[in-house]
Amino acid sequence: QVQLAESGGGLVQPGGSLRLSCAASGFVLNYYTLAWFRQAPGKEREGVACITTSDGSTLYADSVKGRFTISRDNAKNTLYLQMKDLKPEDTAVYYCAAHDWARLSISSADYPFWGQGTQVAVSS
Repeated sequence: QVQLAESGGGLVQPGGSLRLSCAASGFVLNYYTLAWFRQAPGKEREGVACITTSDGSTLYADSVKGRFTISRDNAKNTLYLQMKDLKPEDTAVYYCAAHDWARLSISSADYPFWGQGTQVAVSS
């Protein structure tokens, strides 16, 4: 059974940094696509970034390019999202998601497996 568990959220000041982690269990990461999504109050879930575990190809939403970095450690079955230069508009619940194919996508409809989410708040 595929399980995903996010951690690392919290409160950070604008301009600060935060690293999110997503521990995966029940499957081996080798040929999956993993992604981060976020959902702010009153807004639709938004794709942030994704990565193929086979070759590390990545795709980012325009809103986070140059500020966020997605990475994975296949040996640890863990996905990461390094966030820097955080802005108040980055405030949201962040979710990791997985699909058992190797194709870049930040569309939530493409992902059958989801974590429970971790809250990120950017505020002074």
